[in-house]
Amino acid sequence: MVLVKRSFLLISTIFLVFVLAGWGKVEAVKDASKYTSAVENIDIPNDVKVIGFGEATHGNVEFQTLKKDVFQALIKNENVRVFVLEGDFGGAQQINQFILNGTGTAEEAVKALDYGIYKTEQMIEFVQWMHDYNMTANEKDKIYFYGNDMQRYDYSKKGLLDYYEVVNSEGAKKYKAQLKDATNKTMRDLSSSQLEELDKNMDAIIKDLQTNKGSYEKQSSKEAYLLAAQYAQIMKQRTQLFLSDGNYANLRDEYLAKNLQWIVDFEAAQGHDKVLMSAHNGHIEKTSANLAGYKSMGQYLDEVYKDAYFAIGTDFVNNTFQAQNGSGVRKEYTVKHHNALIDAFSEVKENIFYVDFKKANESKDLADILAKKQRMGNIGDDFSVWYKFMKMLYTIDMTPAKAYDGIIIVQEATPTKVIE
Repeated sequence: MVLVKRSFLLISTIFLVFVLAGWGKVEAVKDASKYTSAVENIDIPNDVKVIGFGEATHGNVEFQTLKKDVFQALIKNENVRVFVLEGDFGGAQQINQFILNGTGTAEEAVKALDYGIYKTEQMIEFVQWMHDYNMTANEKDKIYFYGNDMQRYDYSKKGLLDYYEVVNSEGAKKYKAQLKDATNKTMRDLSSSQLEELDKNMDAIIKDLQTNKGSYEKQSSKEAYLLAAQYAQIMKQRTQLFLSDGNYANLRDEYLAKNLQWIVDFEAAQGHDKVLMSAHNGHIEKTSANLAGYKSMGQYLDEVYKDAYFAIGTDFVNNTFQAQNGSGVRKEYTVKHHNALIDAFSEVKENIFYVDFKKANESKDLADILAKKQRMGNIGDDFSVWYKFMKMLYTIDMTPAKAYDGIIIVQEATPTKVIE
């Protein structure tokens, strides 16, 4: 009995050592506030085309509000006119139509994304602000909204079939029948044979669009044609994710990067040469440091755009957030987190501040910290209460200077409320 108790104590001690490893606090860097700025003063190098903004946690008021704050700063400071969200491409076009033409309401537009994490007051306020901005802006100054994700069918299918009604009404009838089972509600119930058939149908539609490009463009416009072709690609990607379940994470980030490139090219043709992309930290960072071992969107972007890709991560200290608990029920959780980089700025008074790594490297102490691997905040939309006792389950082990070009630190973060 004594031996069992000793074994239990030994195992418990080892577990605690493992869990608490790295939790010792590092001293603050003297005058660290000299290397910080307000979010509204973010300055991006002139040759940057794509700015990535990461969320350390999806379920926080502060990180969702920062989408608007960062976009406002980049509109003013960098002439950025395009915002891209890690959200459904087709659903995001409903937001784009609302902010440009007033179609529907801000809440309806946000719900079209069909992502629980975005059904919040903060996102609705952000979308309403973009609409109000556009109502008073000159044509050349208007802003645009996109999603680069491919995990839904409904609105991409609607956009595709609506286009066929304009250019090929018979094709519209044919493809509507072929795509009847491709819906958000039924997609997870499709059998392998149904998915394979759907995949073949998407190939046929893509081929039809390519074959009749000239004719279809004459009946619509070049921009409308490109958008329809992208709707078809999104549906193809969604189907491929189901058919490649074992490679889901890697394939999704590859698609996220490809879709973002499409948006960058499409908007560049309209005269908008800079894009802000908002996603989870794990998608934005450049080093594919995630535990799952897949290549991140940020690494793809870094390889394609090189210095023209600028990644801004986020991290937190005290964080109360909401997330699903594995069974679909949303709950609030609290974690206290720090690492060498956060600790370096622990004497900064502001709750939210930005650190540009180029500027921070002027301090030898900060440069040393930025070059060291450490665990940085990374909480998804799935969380269990015991996760907070294992730091590796809510952080990613990464080198800040390699993963990001700057970071926004939130010292006290509060939870969002999901609007059902």
